[in-house]
Amino acid sequence: MGSLIGRKGIDLLIPALAETDREIRLVIVGEGSEEQELRRQAEECKIADRDTLGCITWLGVQMTTFTIILSLLSGVALFLFGMSLMGDGLKKVAGNKLELVLYKLTNTPLKGVLLGTAVTAIIQSSSATTVMVVGFVNSGMMKVAQAIGIIMGANIGTSVTGWILCLSYIDGSNGIAQLLSTATISAIVAIIGIIFKMFVKKSGFKNVGDIMLGFSILMVGMQTMSGAVAPLKDNEHFVNVLTMFKNPAAGILAGILFTAVLQSASASVGILQALSMSGTITFAAALPITMGIGVGAACPVLLSSIGTNKNGKRTALIYLFNDLFGMLFWSIVFYSVNAVVHFPFMNATMSPVLIALLNTVFRAATILVLLPFIKWIEKIVYLVVKDSPEDEEDQADFDLLEERFLAYPDLAITQSHLAMNGMAKKARKNILRALSLFLVYSTEKFNKVQEKETLIDKYEDKLGTYLMQMSTHEMNGSQAKQVSKFLHTVSDFERLGDHAVNISEVAAELNEKKIAFSDEAQYELDVLENAVKECVSLAVDAFCADDLEMAAKVEPLRELIGILCDELKLRHIARLRTGKCEMKQGFAFNDLLTNLERIAAHCSNIAVAMIELEAADFDTHEYLKSVRELKNDTYMAYFDEYERKYDINGYRKKKTKAQK
Repeated sequence: MGSLIGRKGIDLLIPALAETDREIRLVIVGEGSEEQELRRQAEECKIADRDTLGCITWLGVQMTTFTIILSLLSGVALFLFGMSLMGDGLKKVAGNKLELVLYKLTNTPLKGVLLGTAVTAIIQSSSATTVMVVGFVNSGMMKVAQAIGIIMGANIGTSVTGWILCLSYIDGSNGIAQLLSTATISAIVAIIGIIFKMFVKKSGFKNVGDIMLGFSILMVGMQTMSGAVAPLKDNEHFVNVLTMFKNPAAGILAGILFTAVLQSASASVGILQALSMSGTITFAAALPITMGIGVGAACPVLLSSIGTNKNGKRTALIYLFNDLFGMLFWSIVFYSVNAVVHFPFMNATMSPVLIALLNTVFRAATILVLLPFIKWIEKIVYLVVKDSPEDEEDQADFDLLEERFLAYPDLAITQSHLAMNGMAKKARKNILRALSLFLVYSTEKFNKVQEKETLIDKYEDKLGTYLMQMSTHEMNGSQAKQVSKFLHTVSDFERLGDHAVNISEVAAELNEKKIAFSDEAQYELDVLENAVKECVSLAVDAFCADDLEMAAKVEPLRELIGILCDELKLRHIARLRTGKCEMKQGFAFNDLLTNLERIAAHCSNIAVAMIELEAADFDTHEYLKSVRELKNDTYMAYFDEYERKYDINGYRKKKTKAQK
């Protein structure tokens, strides 16, 4: 009972039945690819029409719609799991090399296309490649223009899966052909894979085991899907439904919806290949479905862009625009020409190999048309997702760090200084953004702080690498000192970004727990925050302008901030004892003070590094010791000015006056 397919062994049962003289009636319920062969076999054995002994009764009852759908979905589930397992295994084997390669080898559009094709062919998912690229662009590691080529290549690379799936249709009845059948290949690969997975301790072999097991499961899934749809070839209703897809609009819509639900273009192509085994899929039906599959595959990519910055959203849109253009362009061109010429192959029956070929040709042809227009694509996505003035200000300027400048130290140093200026200003802005959360909290602004911290981290990575490369080139003493200063200060600017994140998290905690400081504590914090803001501005402005006089103002202010932090901690403890503040407020208060004090310390490090550059035999620790112990007139004048400016006793003075 069920589908009449070869692996059930009914062809062995019928000859055995012919050899018996017992009263046995065989009832065969179902339809399938082997039905005609089984009837022929029964006639040869001369038991097809026997009334008493060994009679066969044929009940050609079609499988229910529910059974077919259930079997098809189980095949899809196995297919998706197998593809996921194989892709994850491949990525683990490659380690972080894929990400590194994606990032580095994208200086020309053609390289990007080839790279995107190769990587997607390896990991078996254009969506995964594009999501990876969205992450790069979102973090500032890659520009939108670089991403376009990779995404185009990903569209081509995803068609490789269809060719791999053709292996699942290898079949054989005996001898060598049987050894090359899908079942045999899948079994051998699965056995080797499970041995690697279960019995080999090295992680590399375990990852290879995952790849092999994923491949086997993928093949089994394809066979399951093919078996599910096999009885449909003679189903009049099913054939009528497929005929409906010959209408281009209906076929495209079906491809979009189906792929959007499955969230995998490869799975949709695989199912189309499985359906083609029924012999009912024509070119006229396959073409619009294939065009729609690409558009539907954009859904998971668009979902991945939720929560990213504008460049991340632009990158996701590129994936959609590529496939949308391909669908519209080839629909107009192909069906317009067909209306005049009437292509003879429109009613040709498609096989799995022809489906794979159609998918590859369609995607490759689309990219060939689009390749010369990469700059136009970039302009379009920028028109759709526009930048605000703030976004333009926050753009990373990594392109300043060109490797060709390394041979010219003065030029490379100038470019590095400009890039560091950008990093410094972004770090300052992020601190101000984090502090503003205490006034008016917003999730959007909180996320912005986290997002910009990621960008600042990328600055440190890019600048650190560039400066280390620069240090390997021949430089004079002054140039070497400048590079050394940058190497010291870049980590301090990065740490400013870290503390901005910490401050934003304190603000988030206060907002979540509905915690508010007392009026006195809030007044003191406002004074301290203003002092820290000035300290950060002094350090950043001094660095950007190479202003040593301004740099000399940082350390006196840093010392005052340290004193204020110690005093505020003591006062808060006193408030805790008197019950004016609660313990839950105390933790947040101390965290905030610690971060503000550390920000001031990093500002001091930046200023000292600048002063160090101008001294021949400069010792950082000795300098700090001297300015703090000797306290020359200039230092004391600055300190006294800051002490008057940032008086934390203002609230108490006002309260005393009010009481009087």
